[in-house]
Amino acid sequence: MVPKAGKRLPGTPDPMHTWMGAEGIRIAGDAWGDLNGPLVLLLHGGGQTRHAWGGTGKLLGAAGYYAVAFDARGHGDSEWSPDGDYGQDAMVRDLECVIEGVGGRRPVLVGASMGGGTSLVAVGEDHVDASALILVDIVPRIEAEGVARITAFMEQKPDGFGSLEEVAEAISKYQPQRKRPRRLEGLAKNVRLGPDGRYHWHWDPRFMARPRELERRRERLTACARRLTLPTLLVRGGTSDVVTEEGVQHFLSLCPQAEYVSVATAGHMVAGDRNDVFGRAAIDFLARTVPVVGPPLHAPSQVSPLRPDPGEDVTDVP
Repeated sequence: MVPKAGKRLPGTPDPMHTWMGAEGIRIAGDAWGDLNGPLVLLLHGGGQTRHAWGGTGKLLGAAGYYAVAFDARGHGDSEWSPDGDYGQDAMVRDLECVIEGVGGRRPVLVGASMGGGTSLVAVGEDHVDASALILVDIVPRIEAEGVARITAFMEQKPDGFGSLEEVAEAISKYQPQRKRPRRLEGLAKNVRLGPDGRYHWHWDPRFMARPRELERRRERLTACARRLTLPTLLVRGGTSDVVTEEGVQHFLSLCPQAEYVSVATAGHMVAGDRNDVFGRAAIDFLARTVPVVGPPLHAPSQVSPLRPDPGEDVTDVP
């Protein structure tokens, strides 16, 4: 039986758009900027939603791009998978559906954490002909301790929270570097009200039920990174415990054409911690590689997807 997502709380922003994803799953999203501008797709991390990209989307839209952020399946306002499939292959299929839904144009892919893994597989296994790629605090070689900290946060309170105050306290302990919100209403988009009268995170708990096979993930993403030929920017949070400088250098050895920016005062959630710095870095990179006026630096290519052997799908880290 598919678990129930619960009720949306009053004040939860409605999605601006919806698209049909793989297997008929409804995908919810928002957009900013000129529809005729270069398409930039923003993919959030596990346990996040499209709202994580709100500030970045507005900056990109103001700069002339058409920025689209969408909730991954099982997150936010997107539907949950009937069979609990949250592997990378399923996420890539949804991404392909969203691209078709917004007109089939070549996109820039911007992915944080899980969304970065999806983007890397989509390009590295030749599913999507992207014009540029921005990876946000995600590389093939990541730190197990950092992943464990995220997992512990996401798996706490499986029976839900008794109040929004409890939700705010949990987030504050996890992200002590951020100011605690004064108004609890803003947390509405982070939780759903279950039939038990308790507040539950907005994601399908089955997303966390699958084991994370870090070695298989590393092998797959390493192979993808070696195949990259498009302009690529890696942005690391300077205090991240998921991606280290050693992990960065390993990625740069696989993809030597990639550019690299470290945001000193940001953690794993780079755009959320320092949206201003991240936004400037992203727009500077895109101005040189995918200008608003004129063709992208990287010429289009015909996609011919690589097909991993059955059973090789990986559920990415959050």
